[in-house]
Amino acid sequence: MFNALLLEKSDAGFTAKVRAVDETQLPEGDVLVSVAHSTLNYKDGLAITNKSPVVRSWPMVAGIDGSGTVLESSHPHWKAGDAFVHNGWGVGETRWGCLAQKARLKGDWLVKRPAAFNSRQAMAIGTAGYTAMLCVMALERHGVLPGSGDVLVTGATGGVGSVATALLAKLGYRVTTATGKLVEADYLKALGATDVIDRAELSAAGKPLQKERWAGVVDAVGSHTLVNALAQTRYGGVVAACGLAQGFDLPATVMPFILRGVTLAGIDSVMAPLALRQQAWDRLARDLDVAKLETITHEVTLDGAIAKAHALMDGQVRGRVVVSI
Repeated sequence: MFNALLLEKSDAGFTAKVRAVDETQLPEGDVLVSVAHSTLNYKDGLAITNKSPVVRSWPMVAGIDGSGTVLESSHPHWKAGDAFVHNGWGVGETRWGCLAQKARLKGDWLVKRPAAFNSRQAMAIGTAGYTAMLCVMALERHGVLPGSGDVLVTGATGGVGSVATALLAKLGYRVTTATGKLVEADYLKALGATDVIDRAELSAAGKPLQKERWAGVVDAVGSHTLVNALAQTRYGGVVAACGLAQGFDLPATVMPFILRGVTLAGIDSVMAPLALRQQAWDRLARDLDVAKLETITHEVTLDGAIAKAHALMDGQVRGRVVVSI
């Protein structure tokens, strides 16, 4: 038996509780792992609070991320004792996840945890931080370099925004952050932001083309915020879109694309191929300041994860949440 954060839905309603689960209930897979730490991402918050139909199979163990050690493996690339990181692949949605003391996963999904990070630090990064790295890599791939001009990060006090700000600043970019929490301006500047603007400047409907401001954008918000960011992106600039905190709609025009040559780069972290995942984690090990990572991290126990998930969905959490299993 082991403890897990189990989500259940029936005619009686929805429940989220930490329960004892029998190992025989775990799904099929070629790697059995001991999870030392997990985390709470936006998608985990949606699932645990039942605010969106994220979970598609019941009952479900929550948790799209996990880090720890391999217990048993029939996969050729993994053996007992190996340190791993897991992100995405539908875990916590269609397959039992990592907010549990044990999980059975597929070896093809796991990433070798970089030696630069312990298990706690890997989950302080989690899917949010790994997604932020994918965004930065997309900007670089499309030619947005530190000398190209200012870069905008939206949803900046969230997990993606916080890590993206720290990464970009360390790499030498001049970063402007947009947030609805202007009281957190000192926090964002400590991460490396040069300027902090009110998200209200971006969150309402705007003109199809606006004053050119940004060489690149990391957007975790979507909707009108993404549209305005596109309208303000400079000629040949790049917008990396990875989230929908404001909404999944895109009430835009083609004007930024056909008149300014702007590129909208979609960032998917859930099904990204293993080689890209490993590259992102290796880059995080090189380019992320671990001291800054600590400043954005809060830790809770597995028993405290449910209350923290509700706080996350209520906008009361900044940075990253590590769950100590």
